[in-house]
Amino acid sequence: MRLLVLLWGCLVLPGYEALKCPEEISGFEGDTVSLECTYREELRDHPKYWCREAGLLFSRCAGTIYSGEEGQETTEGRVSIRDSRQELSFTVTLRDLTLKDAGKYWCGVKKLGGDKYLPITLVVFPGSSRPVMHLDSTSAEDASPALSSGSSKPRLSIPLVRILAPVLVLLSLLGAAGLIAFSSHLLRWRKKAQLATETQRNEKVYLSHLNHRTSELGPEEAFEVSSPTFLSV
Repeated sequence: MRLLVLLWGCLVLPGYEALKCPEEISGFEGDTVSLECTYREELRDHPKYWCREAGLLFSRCAGTIYSGEEGQETTEGRVSIRDSRQELSFTVTLRDLTLKDAGKYWCGVKKLGGDKYLPITLVVFPGSSRPVMHLDSTSAEDASPALSSGSSKPRLSIPLVRILAPVLVLLSLLGAAGLIAFSSHLLRWRKKAQLATETQRNEKVYLSHLNHRTSELGPEEAFEVSSPTFLSV
């Protein structure tokens, strides 16, 4: 029994230890993550690869990317791989992570008689990895001079803008209504002024015509034209 265990260790363990990779890598949306795998001397000249695990009943590789020459980085889409044979390691880099990138992958070495590969899990968290600063009252007071020196323009918060928006709309409507009322009043005033001007003009024409007619007639006729006629009953 002990002989069988030693034989199994000689056959299996060397092949398993020939390649070492992290079991899991993680990052946020939009991040760039890298992983490094190391291998033994006998795998130095063999091509290294990275692929995504696919298939339901039988696992297979999808979207495989192979390494190039020594130190040369090979890129396909948002994935790149570079083999450093001097250091007996290769690096895989994934850029601009998305939630759809999460899943199972293989990191392996192509070899006759059976590839050496290890499964790797990629976890992608939603959101951004940038830290969010939360200031308390003390730190806000300390940071206020620096913020005010960098920018002199006040900024309105989103809730304040939402409160002021209906007020601004109401003021705009009131201003438009006032402008319409003022325009209507001004138009009526202009019409009355034009009517008064025309009335005065007609009176002047009538008086000038009357004076001209009386100048042409005699004194008695002029007196009859200019004087009102009274009817006796």
